[in-house]
Amino acid sequence: MEILSIINEGSKLLKKSKISSHLLDSEILLSTIIKKKREYLILNPKKQISDEKLSIFKDLIYKRSLGKPIAHLLGKKDFWKDEFLVSENVLIPRPDTEILIETILKLCSQKKGLRILDIGLGSGCIILSILREKKDFLGVGIDISKKCVELSRKNTIKMGLKNRIKIFKSDIDNFNSGKYDLIVSNPPYINRFDLKNLDRNVVDFEPTLALDGGLDGLFKIKKVIEKSSKLLKKNGKLVIEIAYDQKDMVCKMLNYNNFYVNKVVRDYAKKDRCIVSTKI
Repeated sequence: MEILSIINEGSKLLKKSKISSHLLDSEILLSTIIKKKREYLILNPKKQISDEKLSIFKDLIYKRSLGKPIAHLLGKKDFWKDEFLVSENVLIPRPDTEILIETILKLCSQKKGLRILDIGLGSGCIILSILREKKDFLGVGIDISKKCVELSRKNTIKMGLKNRIKIFKSDIDNFNSGKYDLIVSNPPYINRFDLKNLDRNVVDFEPTLALDGGLDGLFKIKKVIEKSSKLLKKNGKLVIEIAYDQKDMVCKMLNYNNFYVNKVVRDYAKKDRCIVSTKI
């Protein structure tokens, strides 16, 4: 069967299942299976694909039609400047979270040898991206999920950062190791009652543990702030991701826990996305 026919067939099925990125997804899946770039598909529309690869493609298209995210189907996701291994056990890295990387790199542009803690590291995409950019920084990452810890360690090895980061399976309440110059966190911040309103590819396939922020969406954020006030050095920075409507409440929490709010950073959609604060 020819490449163009395969793509169109896959796209048609995904469109019928109301997948908005139906054509793109069909191209991505086929290009991954045949281990070629998408440009190859465009330049070789009449190239024949083997029945074996066609069967694999149809299976992935079917799973995608049910809402399973592309990143889970491929087991990887591009984030910042690298490709990270992902699974159904970790939150898929989002482009909006790259705002944290941009913010921290600007914040630390003149800094040397900082020690960073990532609370709830998931795939490790945040802290590993920072360590790749800042060659003399050292990191520690914690996550309550054993699966997240295992996957983030694989990404650490994949990126050649094994000697610059230590990763622990730990609840935030029970972690009391070290003092840090900077703490970063993308905690669960979705209001529990709003989980059912998320896109099906999120609510049906991504870990609830990484999404559920409690009844008000602030439960885990509060824990991060309280623990950070103990783990940060004086004048250390906390950079935390928030939901678009949580700025006022989170700023109050920070002030109550002896943090000075430096700024609130907006994402590409001009919505409040992260807060930078200093322990005083």
